[in-house]
Amino acid sequence: MQRNGIVAVLALVVLAAGVSAWAQDVTKFVRYEHEGTVSYGILEGETIHQLAGDVFAAPERTGATVALGDVTLLAPSDPQKVVAAGLNYRSHLGGAEPSEYPGLFDKHATSLIGHGAEITYYEDATNLHFEGEMVLIIGKTARNVSVEDAPDHIFAVAPGNDISERVWQGGDLQWFRAKGADTFGPVGPVMARGVNYDDLLLQTRVNGETLQSQRTSDLLFDSSFLVSYISRYVTLEPGDMVFTGTPGTTSAMEPGDVVEIELEHVGILRNTIGPKGGRTTNDNQ
Repeated sequence: MQRNGIVAVLALVVLAAGVSAWAQDVTKFVRYEHEGTVSYGILEGETIHQLAGDVFAAPERTGATVALGDVTLLAPSDPQKVVAAGLNYRSHLGGAEPSEYPGLFDKHATSLIGHGAEITYYEDATNLHFEGEMVLIIGKTARNVSVEDAPDHIFAVAPGNDISERVWQGGDLQWFRAKGADTFGPVGPVMARGVNYDDLLLQTRVNGETLQSQRTSDLLFDSSFLVSYISRYVTLEPGDMVFTGTPGTTSAMEPGDVVEIELEHVGILRNTIGPKGGRTTNDNQ
């Protein structure tokens, strides 16, 4: 074999080995309901290994397993607070200049739903938009932490969808309904630990068509800065979530649409828009 061919083969072998080793370092956690009991677990293939103890500190496998298809996946953590960043990609600014500090708002914890749950299209809603985002899951209490120390407080990341009713958004003083209504915060199906969350491909698809696609390396305020900045004023606690912002443009969805948020190396969050005027619940929060 010629030298160039040998080099090419060796490069492929090294790349494959590196990807394989990297992938093995990723742990995917789920929060799920099975036969009336809510548990945390580690997802390996199509099998969930149940965990006991504090999932953010020192969880242990109980030895019990359950098939992924036999459970209801919930939002991957049960936060007290859900903080969200707006206008955090230049592509979402519409030509405006970035602000000096991130624009933050709260989403209600009761807005959260899991993978596969139905998003409510309220009777008085008229302009419901997707916003695909990477969501940070806090693993350790963060109070006035530095940018350098912030990564130690991030447990994992997950795909999320900051559902937004644009007409309400123009009228709500604090986006109370527009971004905080029940079911307006899909997150999941897993939270992944061990990925390089500062450089992941984030994509949004509606009915199979890709409408958003950008890497998290393009965030104007990265994950460490967001956690540090938020913690100056609000204490973040284990399980709390930070929506990091959406790229590009968004558009209206209709009842029956299937929206998917894919975060590279993490997973695909899939939800369906319910019928107009339907009232679903967030029982799988």
